Amino acid sequence: MSLAVRHAPDLRAPSMVRIYLAEAAAELLRLWRTPSFVAPSLAFPLVFYVMFGIVLPGRWGELDKATYLLATYGVFGVIGPALFGFGVGLAIERQQGWLELKRVSPMPTGAYFFAKLAMSLVFALVIILLLSTAAIGFGGVQISPVAWLKLAGSLLIGTLPFCALGLLIGTLVKGQSAAAVVNLVYLPMSILSGLWIPLMIFPQIVQKLAVLWPAWHLSRIALGVVGQAQGVNYLQHFGVLLAMTAVLLFFAARRLRAH
Repeated sequence: MSLAVRHAPDLRAPSMVRIYLAEAAAELLRLWRTPSFVAPSLAFPLVFYVMFGIVLPGRWGELDKATYLLATYGVFGVIGPALFGFGVGLAIERQQGWLELKRVSPMPTGAYFFAKLAMSLVFALVIILLLSTAAIGFGGVQISPVAWLKLAGSLLIGTLPFCALGLLIGTLVKGQSAAAVVNLVYLPMSILSGLWIPLMIFPQIVQKLAVLWPAWHLSRIALGVVGQAQGVNYLQHFGVLLAMTAVLLFFAARRLRAH
């Protein structure tokens, strides 16, 4: 009798923490096994930074090019996993019926979105570490540990509006067109926000309209942290990013309820 009790299955409900962590681990494992997602997400920001920030010669006035591009390519890098992970992932899973299956399963709905958020943050952190290694090890960038922690923390928090934007895109488009739509948003936004080259090179109208892009606000925060922008109003930029996140989540939630 005691042996039977000892080997009886544990019928207690799993804790919410275990459910959320298990879903996040499964999402990370799934994407790590997807080369078409991992390779561009990790390689593109690093390759572009090495090419334009380290290999190509030239100065940008009083700006330190390697340090400037560490901040802006850091922004460019963390946006990718957020947009593609939410936008393309949700669109494909919605089209294939996987999202509907998860809805009717006992799994909490929040675990699904937490897993994608965790995935975005993990990939963002890896990208930040890769860029920092290249910048400090080969680009001659000098940055204090405190400044680096501020930069990394700002970039990680700054992924939120792009996760929300990706979520909205994923509710609007079909799976086969999601990647194209995300790129149509991602690449122009990156260029027009000054992530590849400083905005001072662009016409005045482009510089004025940059305030409409969440990437510009995050880049101002990152540039201020590394000393490549003066007079940065951090509270204002974070406030804009938070407001954009709330608006995008509102419309994404409405779309999800409509499906």
